[in-house]
Amino acid sequence: MDRYLRAGRLATFAYFTLNGFLMGMWIVHIPGIEHRAGISHALLGWLLLLLGAGAFAGMQATGPLTDRFGSRTVVPLSAALCSAALVLPGLAANAWTLGAALLVLGVGNGCLDVSMNAHAVQVEQGYRRPVMSAFHAAFSLGGVLASLVGARTLSWNWSPVTTLGAVALVGLAGTALAAPALLRPAAASRLVDAAAPAVNAPAVNAPVVNARRKTPRHIWALATLALMIMLSEGVANDWSALHLRNVLDAPAATAALAYGAFATTMTLGRLLADRVAARFGPVAILRHGASVAALGLTAAALSPWIPLALIGWAVFGAGLSGCIPQLFSAAGHADQGAAGTNVSRVAGLGYLGMLAGPAVIGPLTHVLPLNLTLFLPVLCCVTAAATAGIVRPSHHAPALREAETV
Repeated sequence: MDRYLRAGRLATFAYFTLNGFLMGMWIVHIPGIEHRAGISHALLGWLLLLLGAGAFAGMQATGPLTDRFGSRTVVPLSAALCSAALVLPGLAANAWTLGAALLVLGVGNGCLDVSMNAHAVQVEQGYRRPVMSAFHAAFSLGGVLASLVGARTLSWNWSPVTTLGAVALVGLAGTALAAPALLRPAAASRLVDAAAPAVNAPAVNAPVVNARRKTPRHIWALATLALMIMLSEGVANDWSALHLRNVLDAPAATAALAYGAFATTMTLGRLLADRVAARFGPVAILRHGASVAALGLTAAALSPWIPLALIGWAVFGAGLSGCIPQLFSAAGHADQGAAGTNVSRVAGLGYLGMLAGPAVIGPLTHVLPLNLTLFLPVLCCVTAAATAGIVRPSHHAPALREAETV
């Protein structure tokens, strides 16, 4: 394998890990930042919407910019913005400054999310086999690292601004070190051309012939499925522990294991999903993964026993683990001249689903028991399984079509 391609893959791992680490450090310090700003939990909830709004705006703006200037240029700039913006919430002294800080941090996160996924598509083309899931696993590992580092600095009584400032400097340094290894568009094209007949191999990051063309329906369909899958992930993030605590009367420490089980199998599944996708194809990953997720969450929702509920949440995470990477990969490979724009559409709607899931479950609990509201994400998973054929590689992605056997 070409050493430039290997270096580009390692750099992509670095940026995914950095993104997970940066956002994890923000999450770890939410209580301290909330206290410094002197705001209530309710107001914090509203301010977090600004983080989501900034991310969505950053995603939509970065897609076309990545197509125009290349991910090699946009990824380091986005990572630098996200790193520098991390310190801003720690400096916030009131609701207004915290809201502005979260908006900027959200923009940085959205920009980095789309641009690094677009670069991951370049790397995947060069390898001519699925590698996307491992990058998403690196993001999860970055979050784990943040929890460990955050726990240590909090035990040392470091203030949020001190810790976040130090992490911002580390992020900027890491960004500078990894940037030279990112693939150049022309080099990435040569790697693909060397591995396949020129008549079939699309140019990576090729110039967009018509930058104003409409996003194809196929991409919006992928984005809709991303919304459903990430809505399901959002429900697990915010409601898994509450499900065990409120429905099954589990002790607080035991209830926390529900999210731990989900997150652990999600990470492990993403580490393994690329090999499975290379053997059976992306359709199988999405179809069977979403089906397993639906079965796992159904078991958790209906179980009268805590151990079975924990197993259900773990199975839910394992099933979902490989789904989103397949959708991102399918969007990026659909049209190499508009890979950034297409990924931004899928990531943007998916992110809205992540935010909407927990918000939708809350009102539903006023009319249904909490465990029955979990059948909303079950329905989303069933829909994804039924429509999994949408990720089947097309003529736009010959590099990955060979792996499709389902």
